[in-house]
Amino acid sequence: MQVHPLIETSAALAAFCDLIKNSDFIAVDTEFMRENTFWPELCLIQVADSEHAAAIDPMANGIDMKPLLDLLVNNEDVLKVFHAGGQDVEIIFNLTGKTPHPIFDTQIGQMALGQAEQVGYSNLVESWLGIQLDKGARFTDWSRRPLDKRQIDYAVGDVTHLAVIFPMMLKKLVKTGRGHWLDEEMEKLADPANYNVDPENAWHRIKIPSRKPDVLGRLQALAAWREREARQKNLPRGRIVKDETLADLAAHPPKDQEGLGRVRGLSATWKANDIGARLIDALTNAKPLPKDDMPDRAPRGPGLGKEGTLVADLLKLLLKIRARELNVAARLIARSDELEALAAGRRDSIPMLQGWRNDVFGHAALDLVEGRMGFAVKDGKLVMSEIDNAAPIADEA
Repeated sequence: MQVHPLIETSAALAAFCDLIKNSDFIAVDTEFMRENTFWPELCLIQVADSEHAAAIDPMANGIDMKPLLDLLVNNEDVLKVFHAGGQDVEIIFNLTGKTPHPIFDTQIGQMALGQAEQVGYSNLVESWLGIQLDKGARFTDWSRRPLDKRQIDYAVGDVTHLAVIFPMMLKKLVKTGRGHWLDEEMEKLADPANYNVDPENAWHRIKIPSRKPDVLGRLQALAAWREREARQKNLPRGRIVKDETLADLAAHPPKDQEGLGRVRGLSATWKANDIGARLIDALTNAKPLPKDDMPDRAPRGPGLGKEGTLVADLLKLLLKIRARELNVAARLIARSDELEALAAGRRDSIPMLQGWRNDVFGHAALDLVEGRMGFAVKDGKLVMSEIDNAAPIADEA
């Protein structure tokens, strides 16, 4: 594979994109900084196909990134391969308003092969190629210039290895016949709705014990206000106001702006400054949350007391059995909170009861909960067996 020098000009980037635009797939990775900003700051983007690889510097003076961004979001003939690519996709969405498509994530692919729950990139490389990566540049400040050779080599390695692993992984996945599983998962990853957060929905991220409509209405208004402030100032949400402070303000709102000076988590200056005035305006104009927007009541534990806990434990056991039979990571099929929700009596909006997950596990989990299936031991192995509901059940004397 030819590794090109660091690309820092529009002409070099356009030429590189011409080389790879007809490839079957490209491996993509990004290096970014977001500790001190709302929007992640793209510092480097690495791309490779089976023959060419390069790191591109989006911070280079005057560089036009359009040829690469067009390749990522507008070229449907080239598959874009990431590893744990959620944040990479988010960055591309922020730049273009679109997500890369079609897309493949090797972390999800690895889970479908049953080799790990959420394998990191270095473990992926070691597992498939037997190579141990140098992690020395992992926590570098990618925004500082100039980048040294070690940093660039480390970054490009992320896609050169990925470009070798992906065809190997794809060949193995084809043999499993699980392509439709992964099609569903990759479409979810590429769904723009995952990355376009409506400020009016930002309150869902904040934990608050109250279910009072007026409290939740104030939380919604405050979270939307903070989201807009953070975006405008390009600061992390917590730099504006922390979650726990927003929850406290929603539950115990001050009578006026003067009262902000006594709120824990806010500076005393908020009682007289402009941002404090905007916060008070958000509180003043907040309306109780409509009944239709009220969140589902969260069950306590599994929601069925001690018996519910036992049901959830049985579901976890069933999940282990099915994951073992399928040779797939259990986490790809269902999460613990889904099992607990099913044990609590919920049936709607549970991912494991939809699509391929329902086919391979959800329907069996439902049968277990509703008494149509039980455990048995066969040839020394724990298996599931159907229960004859017509058979009489003897009462204890």
